[in-house]
Amino acid sequence: MLLEGKTAVITGAGRGIGRAIALAFAREGCDVFLAARTVPELEETAALVRALGRRAEWCRCDVAEPEDVRQMAAAALAAFPAVDILVNNAGWAVFRPFLELTPEEWQRTLDVNLTSVFTAVQAFLPHMRARRAGRIINISSVTGIKGLHLQSAYTAAKHGVNGLTKALALELKADNIAIHAICPGGVDTKMARDNMPDRDKTDWMTPEDIAHTALYVATQSPRAVTDIIHVRRFDSEPL
Repeated sequence: MLLEGKTAVITGAGRGIGRAIALAFAREGCDVFLAARTVPELEETAALVRALGRRAEWCRCDVAEPEDVRQMAAAALAAFPAVDILVNNAGWAVFRPFLELTPEEWQRTLDVNLTSVFTAVQAFLPHMRARRAGRIINISSVTGIKGLHLQSAYTAAKHGVNGLTKALALELKADNIAIHAICPGGVDTKMARDNMPDRDKTDWMTPEDIAHTALYVATQSPRAVTDIIHVRRFDSEPL
């Protein structure tokens, strides 16, 4: 098993990409600590992981609240002797014309998608530095690479995630910590369905497709690292 003996913390793990990553990691021998806002979804993900024979612990966490993130990190480090992988997956978006965005929507988009990454990395970094080992996977978006129509706030936040990932790659290499950003195109998730209900998603990627990519970067050789990886729908235009 590729992740035997490892432990991963995954935010936004109640459904969608976060759940798919938790299950993909568990199938490869990884124990998981799950965080999300919706308790029944967390309990369901944990049950699915345990059915695969791996340990799963969880806590409710709104990543837009820095104190929630710090408490989540404390709970994870109390539950497991070591955290090897941090997956910053939680996301939120509202797609509408720029002038129709409210200040509250703008701020929540930044808080959930960007500031939460800052807070989580700060919370787990002392532990990883002390062990001189760790891997951080940020689930970004194609909007971190290019702008998309009606997605100004989300695009700004995900560009920030990619920039933070690049800067931390330089800063953390002395501590033997790798950091990656995965930038998917269209994935059939609840967030996509809520924001684009009229789009045909027949040929869109699934959360499991992105989980496969997360497993790839989580198991890369220590001699190699993928900084930013763009995963697009097969029928979409290359960048």
